[in-house]
Amino acid sequence: MSDIVSNAYELAQVAAERAGVQVRLAGEGDYNDVVDLFEQTWGERRVPDAALVQALGYAGNTVIVATRDDVVVGGVLGFLGWDEGLHVHSHMAAVRPELIAVGIGRAMKLYQRAACLGQGIAEIRWTYDPLIQRNAHLNLVRLGAEVSRYLPNFYGVLDDAISGSDVTDRFEVRWNLNSQRVRRALGGINPVEPEGDEVFELVRDFEVLREQEPAEAARLRAASMDAFASAFAAGLRPDLNEAGNYVFVQPEASA
Repeated sequence: MSDIVSNAYELAQVAAERAGVQVRLAGEGDYNDVVDLFEQTWGERRVPDAALVQALGYAGNTVIVATRDDVVVGGVLGFLGWDEGLHVHSHMAAVRPELIAVGIGRAMKLYQRAACLGQGIAEIRWTYDPLIQRNAHLNLVRLGAEVSRYLPNFYGVLDDAISGSDVTDRFEVRWNLNSQRVRRALGGINPVEPEGDEVFELVRDFEVLREQEPAEAARLRAASMDAFASAFAAGLRPDLNEAGNYVFVQPEASA
């Protein structure tokens, strides 16, 4: 095992200990629990069935669990992709609601990073709702991923337990697993504050806004669609500033 891979596993272990969990690849007894957790998050019939999850795990994909007292409290599902280069596409991730703020999500991503590096995979990609500020902070600041694409209404209207009737706008991020940006982020070094004239302000908790003030949430979504489409058409990409808002910069400026 190379130093890069062993260091990646050590970093993942430290994060898991801080979160109070054990993180590992899923085994035969875990797949139903992973699907149950996904269903608790998105709703029934909105997630892959246990047989498919088991098949993906059997084939060597990153089906990862976080456990506490032998109970699955977090899960990640990722599979191999090769569009524009070999990578792992991290499709689903969930943590039990009462544990969402203790660092389990980050610990699982770090384990996924180590597992990928161990197989010679240098990049992980995934999508997230660009209006969820906590996810933007985790992805861009704490993990050091970079936004590569804006995908308007990527999945269509899901009518699931999270999105409801909202459109499914997504940012795709690419996590270059051993880049300087990522190493600095994982080392706790504050990122360089992005500078740009175009800023899009995020609300602290869009999910609460969507539930309590749906009209205002719809207005913000519509405004974001216009802003994101315009910025990407101009060749700009979003990074997150210290205030938790998007700043649109030239791609090389966010590296």
